[in-house]
Parts: sequence; C-alpha cells; structure tokens
Amino acid sequence: MKKALIIGISGQDGSYLASFLLKKDYQVIGTSRDASVSTFSNLNKLGIREQVQVVSATMNDFRSVFQVLKKTQPDEIYNLAGQSSVSLSFEQPVETFTSISIAVLNLLETIRLLELPVRLFNASSSECFGNTNGQAATETTLFQPRSPYAVAKAAAFWQVANYREAYNIFAGSGLLFNHESPLRPEHFVTQKIVKSACKIHAGSKEKLKLGNIAVQRDWGWAPEYIEAMWLMLQQDVPEDYVIATGKTTSLQDFIAAVFSSLKLNWQDHVEHNPALIRPTDIEIFLANPTKAKEKLGWQTKYFMADVARMMVEAEQLCKC
Repeated sequence: MKKALIIGISGQDGSYLASFLLKKDYQVIGTSRDASVSTFSNLNKLGIREQVQVVSATMNDFRSVFQVLKKTQPDEIYNLAGQSSVSLSFEQPVETFTSISIAVLNLLETIRLLELPVRLFNASSSECFGNTNGQAATETTLFQPRSPYAVAKAAAFWQVANYREAYNIFAGSGLLFNHESPLRPEHFVTQKIVKSACKIHAGSKEKLKLGNIAVQRDWGWAPEYIEAMWLMLQQDVPEDYVIATGKTTSLQDFIAAVFSSLKLNWQDHVEHNPALIRPTDIEIFLANPTKAKEKLGWQTKYFMADVARMMVEAEQLCKC
C-alpha cells in the first residue's frame, strides 16, 4: 500500500485528491495547521473523514515540516497548501510569500536532508505566466507574474526545478489553470456568483456586485485536475505540466451560464463595483495543455458551461 501525504488536505483540491487516492488503495495522511481543531468540512462532505489520518504541520516552520516528513515517511507528497487568493495577496503579501514559497523550500530541503525516496507534486499556478500577448501558455512560456500570489508561486516553481536538477529529487510542478467545484469557498468569484444566483432564484432581492467581468480564464472541473496531479507522479521522469482545458471564456460568460441555468437574465441582477478591481490583473489566460495530453494521456471532459451547471446543481441540492 502506497502512502501519500497531502499538504493542505482540507481545501478543495486536497479533499478531492484524498478521495481519489483512497479509491486507489493509498494510505492517506493530511496536514492542517492545527489538526485537533480543524473541522475538515470538505472531507466530511465527501464522506471520507474517518478514512484519513491527519497531523498538525506549520509549513513555514522548517522544524515542523522536518518532523512530519520524518514521522510519516510518505511515498508521495502533494503540496496543495498556501494562501490561495490572488486578491488577498495584495493585502497580505508577506503571508502569501511565506505560506507558498518558504513552505515549498522547507519541503524540498527536508527531502534532501532526510534523503527520502519520495515523489513530490507542487501545485503551481497559471498566474505565474501573467500576460502572454495572446499566445497560449506552455511549459516553456516566460513567467511575468502580476500579483504577490503569482510572484510566490513563480519562486516556488523555480525552487522545485532547482532541487530536481541539483539533487535529483523527483519533483514536478503542475501549472494549474482555474479549476472549480462545489467545494470552492465563497471568497472565490465563481462560488460567489453561484451562491448569489441561487439565492436570487429562491427569491432574494440582492444584487451581485462584481469587479472586472471582462477578464477571460480557462475554467475546468476540479475533480478532473486531481487525476493529472497523480499521473505526474506515476511517470518515469519528473517534469512540469500545464494543466488546463485549453478553452478560454470570459467571466461574463460564466455569469451568464450560471444565471441561464436558473432561467434568469444575469443583467437584471449584477452590478459593477470598482472597489473589487485588483491593482493589477491579467485580462486573458490562454493555455496549451498538449504536453499533458501526449505524455500523461490526460485531458478534460468538462468545460466552463459544464462547470457552471454542475456547481449550480450542487448548490441547489445542498441549499448551503
């Protein structure tokens, strides 16, 4: 039985990954800053909380990381933790950099010092690319980060690449484009849209206030992206991969798809709020996931309209 350590198991990706690995007969261990008080609500929603062992770990504390890896001795590590909001990173740049970049460095250095025969997946981000001048991003596209979050993710990406080359560590980064699900917290704009639309459909008179809805993103279905993470660690050679659908649509299109699935006209319920516009933003994300298709045999089945519909269906079902 393989043993997997999921850093950030309580989040969207961590919870889906835990479920995925359990079905493949892995022993799954997950970390939380304080496992004794964390509710692990997403694990409970998926009905797997009792099948997962949880341990406390502070990822920006080297001693804490060292102790957890020495104790658990995992075969695979999935690093999915860190401050994950681009908007919040402008308000908390130090926390963002520490929770992402320093955490990855602590993981890599611990693996090196303990000489662990472990495979590491690092969750990187499409935000690293910044503006690509209309070109679809590949694994060799130049990084031009435009937020503290993106800067932190870019630093972590190069740390992984450096340790892979310098110390022959099996480590790779998945350059993940936007991927959503019902497990997304409400501070993510997709979930904010879904929840507001469902409330309006139920009779609420509230207005959905948003910033720049002209931005274009590549939106996928989170449970599919989990498989790509796992496949990356099953290869003979560690590499980095762009993980995306390859289809880009606007936030306005996502809004329209959500409201349309509820038979509502989004223009009747959405208001512009300039306070929600970021200091710097990226107008359009374009992705080329050809490498993942050719080398991993991975590609998505669901696209933006599917994601919007499934999130609405889940919200109506749970009425949460």
